[in-house]
Amino acid sequence: MAMAMTIRNAASRRAMNPISADFSLRSMSSWWKNVEPAPKDPILGVTEAFLADPSPDKVNVGVGAYRDDNGKPVVLECVREAERRIAGSSFMEYLPMGGSVKMVEETLKLAYGDDSEFIKDKRIAAVQALSGTGACRLFADFQKRFCPGSQIYIPVPTWSNHHNIWRDADVPQKTYHYYHPETKGLNFSGLMDDVKNAPEGSFFLLHACAHNPTGVDPTDEQWREISQLFKAKKHFAFFDMAYQGFASGDPARDAKSIRIFLEDGHHIGISQSYAKNMGLYGQRVGCLSVLCEDEKQAVTVKSQLQQLARPMYSNPPLHGAQIVSTILGDPELKSLWLKEVKIMADRIIGMRTTLRESLEKLGSPLSWEHVTKQWANTKTG
Repeated sequence: MAMAMTIRNAASRRAMNPISADFSLRSMSSWWKNVEPAPKDPILGVTEAFLADPSPDKVNVGVGAYRDDNGKPVVLECVREAERRIAGSSFMEYLPMGGSVKMVEETLKLAYGDDSEFIKDKRIAAVQALSGTGACRLFADFQKRFCPGSQIYIPVPTWSNHHNIWRDADVPQKTYHYYHPETKGLNFSGLMDDVKNAPEGSFFLLHACAHNPTGVDPTDEQWREISQLFKAKKHFAFFDMAYQGFASGDPARDAKSIRIFLEDGHHIGISQSYAKNMGLYGQRVGCLSVLCEDEKQAVTVKSQLQQLARPMYSNPPLHGAQIVSTILGDPELKSLWLKEVKIMADRIIGMRTTLRESLEKLGSPLSWEHVTKQWANTKTG
């Protein structure tokens, strides 16, 4: 009976105001009419094509994920042991907005150094982030909110998602020279000219090591020159360190660029990720840190980073943070992790060497020196 009355009332309303009813139905049916398919992601789109290809000889050259000789994902032994230790944990509560305090503490040591004065003086505002992507996005939003008239200088080329991140944070972008296609090396003079010509106090995105996608890194001496020019121009350096340990096999060695900037007195920002160096791709665990003037400023900056995170994802995930803090907080497991990182890096270096030698043996007229040159820079630069 009630349903019949509802139908009659609705019909009566449409009869009284047919234009309004017709407009409402039209509007509801066309809400998403103008939505076009999104373009394929240049990296993840390759993986989609790989998964759809039935060929048994296919090779995925998309996402940079470590694989064994059979093309299978690798779970590190230190990760397996950490999983065993935290299995059955009764703690499944929300983490604080800033994430796992223990994980953040251990992560800062990897970037700033075990005996860092900045850590001791509590001058670093740091929060757990959703891997490197999340850390970059959180910083981009922080930059937009508190330096609204600023822009970000991004190297050419760079990881394609960098452009998406700062674009969606509504931060204007400019580019600076980095890779030299003819020499297949660093365009150092072009880089330095762009840094010099940028307006004073500009923001620059720097790859701390294992530049993505070129694999070309400045030498230590070049990093020192870059740092000095940044200091003269009062630029802000934001380091994306997605591959710490993968370039040389030594996480401390791969943080050299950051240490040089710290020694020169810069206040910097850092994005860190455990996707590559712990194989925690799907756990989305990383860290964003900003070096501040003093402890009071660090507390203030952290509060604002947490405020930005709250409407994005509220709290970061627990499990990946537990794995990282368990490994880095235990000397035995950390030692095992360092050993496994070096094994992975050495294998990558060895594969580069084999690739170059094979191409040269096949009589390729091109120079393949750049394939192994990155490794030489991380060792001797």
